[in-house]
Amino acid sequence: MKITPYLNFNGNCTEAIEFYEKAFGVKAKIMRYSDAPPAEGYTLPPGTENFVMHACLTNRNDYTVFLADVTPNMPTTFGNGMSISIELDNADIVKSTFDKLKEGGTVTMELQKTFWSEFFGSLVDKFGVSWMIMVKM
Repeated sequence: MKITPYLNFNGNCTEAIEFYEKAFGVKAKIMRYSDAPPAEGYTLPPGTENFVMHACLTNRNDYTVFLADVTPNMPTTFGNGMSISIELDNADIVKSTFDKLKEGGTVTMELQKTFWSEFFGSLVDKFGVSWMIMVKM
C-alpha cells in the first residue's frame, strides 16, 4: 500500500509549491483550474482561475506529495492531528531540508540523534503543515 499526503491551501498553493520545490530540490507538475475543460453547470468562483487544481511533488527517494487550492466556499485549516514524516538518505540531506522547511515556521524538536533515527527533527512550516524529517531507518 502506498499512502500519499494531499495538502489543501486557501489560494496560496503556488507560494507553497515554490517553497517546497526549494526545500526538497524538486520541480512540481501543476494543473490550474483554468487548465480544466469547461464543466456543464459549473462556473469557477471569480478570482480562482489561477488557483492550483492539482500539483505533484515527487523526489528521487520516491516520495510524493499532492497539493491543491480549495475554492473560497470550501476553506481549509491545518491542525496538529497529523504530521508528514519523510525519511531521507543521510544527515546532510536531512539538515538541508529541515533548514529550508523551518524558514518562517516553528521548530517543535531540533534535529538530534534519537533511539529510532540517527538524525531526527520536527517542525510546523509557515503554511501550518507539520513535518517530521529523519535519516532512513
